[in-house]
Amino acid sequence: MTMANENGKFYHFMERMKFREFKALWLIFIVTGIFLIGAVMDQIKSSAKIDPMKDVYLFLHGRKDLKEEAEGVLITLGFSKENIIAASSKNVGNVGDYMAMLWRPPRPDQIKIQQITEVKEVEPDKMFGYWKGVLKKDIDYFLLK
Repeated sequence: MTMANENGKFYHFMERMKFREFKALWLIFIVTGIFLIGAVMDQIKSSAKIDPMKDVYLFLHGRKDLKEEAEGVLITLGFSKENIIAASSKNVGNVGDYMAMLWRPPRPDQIKIQQITEVKEVEPDKMFGYWKGVLKKDIDYFLLK
């Protein structure tokens, strides 16, 4: 097969796909595809990063009735009961520890796991306390039931 013949097939393919008329649409399609592949790869990487030997600070958002259920989910992820700490505004975790919060308040149906990436010294406020200075990244979500 000659190079000219291969180029002819390429141009024929491009004409059939109407690339010239829809360049912007094809560009959007390609960029969206790349973005989605990146998001899936990031999710795959982050899901595997939970270290159950670390402490996990549990935020109940006032839903004490869901405490046992939330702890059950964390235990199934490998966390020991001793490593599950009730979050308070005065006691923040360390870099590498986790935050687990009932998600979406006021009617949570899942637990959102985040890993603490940085702890800054801050003046505590009334709502978040010292957690105001904690930076974190989302790891995963798990259904309560």
